[in-house]
Amino acid sequence: MRAYLTMARNSMRSTFAFRTAFLMAAVAACFQLVATVALWSALLSNGGSIGGFTLPEMKAYLLVGYVTGWLGNAIGEWTLANRIRDGQVALDLVKPIETQKMMFAQVLGGLPMELIMIVTVGAGFVLVAGPMPGPSDVPLLLLSLLFVMPIRFCIGFLTTQLVFWTQNFHGVAWARNAIGAVLSGSLVPLSLMPGWLQVAAGVLPFASLTSTPALIYLGKVSTSTAYLLIGVQAFWVVALWFLARVAFRAASRQVTVHGG
Repeated sequence: MRAYLTMARNSMRSTFAFRTAFLMAAVAACFQLVATVALWSALLSNGGSIGGFTLPEMKAYLLVGYVTGWLGNAIGEWTLANRIRDGQVALDLVKPIETQKMMFAQVLGGLPMELIMIVTVGAGFVLVAGPMPGPSDVPLLLLSLLFVMPIRFCIGFLTTQLVFWTQNFHGVAWARNAIGAVLSGSLVPLSLMPGWLQVAAGVLPFASLTSTPALIYLGKVSTSTAYLLIGVQAFWVVALWFLARVAFRAASRQVTVHGG
């Protein structure tokens, strides 16, 4: 446990050492957020609703999407991808610690920087975006947000292992991000998508990243349904964690060490 805490602490220090890079990422995310709000403001300027969302509700939805987009994103899967590509993962395999837990500890170390970005940009967004509803149930919302980071980590850890075969992570990351943006509901709410796509999102873990916290925030689901959705999030955390562990054991067999 002490080794993982040390890695989390070192990871946190590295995020603050490279704070300019995170600041630039936050600025870019702000531009995307502002552009998306402008688009929805134009579509809903007549006071109507689309997919059951009014303009104030859509602003709140986008804010939740911004928050969930940052959680678990400061220290991403690129660290592991690069270690697989340049072969340093072989050193990780001989250490008396689990690579999966080591990477998760590093992701947790990025949480303080992520919270700073979320609070700073979120406060600015609330001040300038105009009226929007507050969270309908704060405890349930926080409980739902608690599962976002481990789910994102497990998805990232799983997809990163494809580098053992592809030797490059760019295409894998782009494909995963594109699929995740659609099926998580961060691009547009899932209720606006075709029925077959909603069904696909319902059986995959991506909806637990954005759609579930956003629906709970807005009170679009009943309390019993909210508990059910949070239970689904908990299921995905456990299932993906063990799936990632099994997959890594299989994928690490691709490592070939030459020399004595």
